[in-house]
Amino acid sequence: MNKKLTISRAGAVLSILALSLTLQGCRGMKSEKTPIHPNMNMDQQERKEAQEVNNFFEDGRSMRTPVEGTVARGLSRLDKAYYEGIDENGEWIADMPIDLTKSIVYRGKERYEVFCTPCHGNAGDGLGIIMTGQYGYVPAPTFHQDRLREAPDGEIYSAIYNGVRNMPSYRHQVPVDDRWAIVAYVRALQASQNASREDLIAAGVDVEALEAEYNEEQAAIAEAKAAKEASQGEIVATVERGMEVSTMYACQTCHSSDGSAVIGPSWKNLYGSEGLVTTEDGETITVVKEDEYLIESIVNPYAKIVDGYDPLMADAYGGLSQSDLQSLVEYIKSLSDN
Repeated sequence: MNKKLTISRAGAVLSILALSLTLQGCRGMKSEKTPIHPNMNMDQQERKEAQEVNNFFEDGRSMRTPVEGTVARGLSRLDKAYYEGIDENGEWIADMPIDLTKSIVYRGKERYEVFCTPCHGNAGDGLGIIMTGQYGYVPAPTFHQDRLREAPDGEIYSAIYNGVRNMPSYRHQVPVDDRWAIVAYVRALQASQNASREDLIAAGVDVEALEAEYNEEQAAIAEAKAAKEASQGEIVATVERGMEVSTMYACQTCHSSDGSAVIGPSWKNLYGSEGLVTTEDGETITVVKEDEYLIESIVNPYAKIVDGYDPLMADAYGGLSQSDLQSLVEYIKSLSDN
C-alpha cells in the first residue's frame, strides 16, 4: 500500500517538474532553429507591394488600372432612370421609378430632416437655419414655387445626385433608395403647402380660424417691420451697402463683376444694356436692364429669363428691403462704364 503511494507521489512530482520545464521553454527566448511551418498558406509568394516598382511593365507600375470597360460586380447600374433620374435620351424622367408607399415617404422625411433642413427648412421654404444671410450662402430656393412644383421628379433627384449651383452632390452620403424617398417627401411637402381652401375644408380643417391667425401674424410682422424702419430712420442706398449685400448673399457665386462667364450673367457693364429675355408666358422681348428690371429679376428671377441662360437663380430674395435692393442696383450700376 505504502509502496504504491510512494510511486504515485513520485509520478506526480515528475509531472509537475515536466510542466515547469515546459513552461520555462515558452518565455519568449530566441531560437536559432528554423521554425517548423508545414502549411505555407501562401505566406511567401512572388508578388508586389502597393506602389512597388515592377519592371515587367513599360511604365514600371505594379498597380495596374482595370481593363477599359471593366465594371465592378453589382455596379453596372444600367437602369439610368433609377440610378440617375434620366431616360435613354438623357432627359429627366417625369415620375419616380419606384412604388410610392407610406413607409417610403416617412423614410424620406427622416433623411430630409438629416440632410436637407439646414438649407431648405423643415417646410421646404428655403428658410433653413444657415440661410439667414449672415453666412455667405446663396439662399436655397423654396420648393413651393410653380417651377419646382411642375418640375419632373428626375430633376429633383438630379439635384441630390449631381448637386446644383453651389449645392454639392449628396451621392456619397445618400444612397439611391433614400434619394428617391427624399423626392417623395418633397412632393408631400409641396402638396401640404399647396392645398386649396376646398381641400382643407374637406379634410375638416377650420379654415376661418387659420386665416384669422395668419392675418394676425402678418399684421404683427408688418408692424414690427414698420417700427424697425422708423427707429433706423431713412436708409440711403449706397454702392458700399450693395457690395455688403452681394457678399452677404454670395451673389458672386453666380454673377461675376469682371465680365467672366459664370452661371448667371456678369454684372460688368450690365446696367443700361439691352438684351433678349423670355417672359413667364413664353414671349421673347427686348428689355433695358435698369432699376425696375434689375429689382424685378432679384425678387422674381423667373419673370424674365435672360436669353442663353437657364432659370437656375433661387427664388429667395423677396424679403430684401427696398433699401438693400436699390443698393444692389447701385453696386451693379457702379460696375458699368456707361
